[in-house]
Amino acid sequence: MSYFSDLGLAEPILRALETKGYTDPTPIQRQSIPALLEGRDLLGIAQTGTGKTAAFALPSLHRLAADPQPRKPASCRMLVLSPTRELAAQIADNMKGYAKNLRLTVDCVFGGIPIGKQARRLVPGVDILVATPGRLLDLIDNRALTIGRTEIFVLDEADQMMDLGFIHALKRVANLLPAKRQSLFFSATMPKSIEDLGKQFIKNPVRVEVAPQSTTAERVEQFVSFLNQPEKQALLSLTIRRLLAEKQLDRGIVFTRTKHGADRVARNLSAAGIDARAIHGNKSQAQRTAALEAFRQGSCPVLVATDIAARGIDVSGVSHVFNFELPNVPEQYVHRIGRTARAGADGVAISFCAPDEKPYLRDIERLTKVKPDVMPLPENFLADAARLPAPVRRAAEDTDMRRDQPRGRAGGGRRDGGRSDGGRQDGGRRDGRRDGGPRQDAPRADNRGEPRRDDTRRSDAPRSDTPRSADRTGQDRRRSDAPRSDAARHDAGGEAAAKRRFRPRGPATTGQHRNKVRRVV
Repeated sequence: MSYFSDLGLAEPILRALETKGYTDPTPIQRQSIPALLEGRDLLGIAQTGTGKTAAFALPSLHRLAADPQPRKPASCRMLVLSPTRELAAQIADNMKGYAKNLRLTVDCVFGGIPIGKQARRLVPGVDILVATPGRLLDLIDNRALTIGRTEIFVLDEADQMMDLGFIHALKRVANLLPAKRQSLFFSATMPKSIEDLGKQFIKNPVRVEVAPQSTTAERVEQFVSFLNQPEKQALLSLTIRRLLAEKQLDRGIVFTRTKHGADRVARNLSAAGIDARAIHGNKSQAQRTAALEAFRQGSCPVLVATDIAARGIDVSGVSHVFNFELPNVPEQYVHRIGRTARAGADGVAISFCAPDEKPYLRDIERLTKVKPDVMPLPENFLADAARLPAPVRRAAEDTDMRRDQPRGRAGGGRRDGGRSDGGRQDGGRRDGRRDGGPRQDAPRADNRGEPRRDDTRRSDAPRSDTPRSADRTGQDRRRSDAPRSDAARHDAGGEAAAKRRFRPRGPATTGQHRNKVRRVV
């Protein structure tokens, strides 16, 4: 067994680690720190929760402290880029803790707060700067910061930074950095295509990989429940209620794919008597910080988040992760469930899989080489769901009613019985009818926003046997003795307007012009 004292770190850093209670380095730290102390570039790959921040922070602080230099105005000696605000703030807090016995300054800049205040803080210069790419470039454009003297460049969560639209910002930052620098890339996953792209920014790196790529935490128990999309909210509310009552859930994170979905899930959980808050990109920075702090302190047991919270958010005591919606990118599943089972603890990951999400589940199983255990629905699920508040209960009741109604075709034209995400449940009919049912009275619109011509008949009128080609000349239109509905009158008005709009300017000598003239009966 090795200790931090065996790695050659400076004594003030060792005292800071002792204060935090850290004595044994993790595998990624044990392999990375010696190479970084030698000044080598490094590509570090390790699953989330293994201590990547300390792996690059400790040797970098040692190097800066060993070569003290006066701070240059509006510049930094070490630059750390992070994809999200929360992760940037977390890295800066950790760096301040490790450097508390050193004469090094640490600052953090990101969007969502006034840029002027941040620019004023950078006037005297800073030793270590943690930033998000957008705000960093804003400061550079405003001439409040220069990175031409940066000695150490760190890119955390490199795959997400380059894969989710930051590549152009990274190329610009790389052009502004000095050629002689130490570059460090750390990530939980590193697909080969992203790794090849990263070689443009790092030179002859030492590769440190302490676990197979995209493996999930060994201490996480993984389960999956198969159900329809509208039933998910009721099952989530009942499951969290039960876990809280049995004191099995300390803190839980619920992941959704969309921002509006996160807000909706949080509202429904609150309606069910569960204190929950949402965090996503549409929230203000003050709201995001308050929600995360309440979750960290335990006053709010459930945090509903998009994948913005899946990368690097280190909150101790997260016992459960709920995938309300499976991610369409399988690597995101690894980061999501990595929020639990941290620092040697155990954790539980429960995924809700709708029929149209089964391909996502197969991709996750193929990537992680782990097949989650199936968790069946509770025996009294519908009865318990009926006692939930109306917003949570209604979706499950609607799904139960749809199950009892007959379908026109077996399986609804799909292997999984039709869409379960609020789409068509009618066997794939485009006009919203179930097979054998009456046509809708309301006219449909074509791609020009005009009513369809064959919907001017009343719903009880027989369909014409005239070939569809004859419909272009209006030969299959029929009169009706019944009073015309408002929809029909609107239809006729639309046809008249169409006739005026498409009347040819000259004699209708071509078939093209004749087809544009629409006759109204």
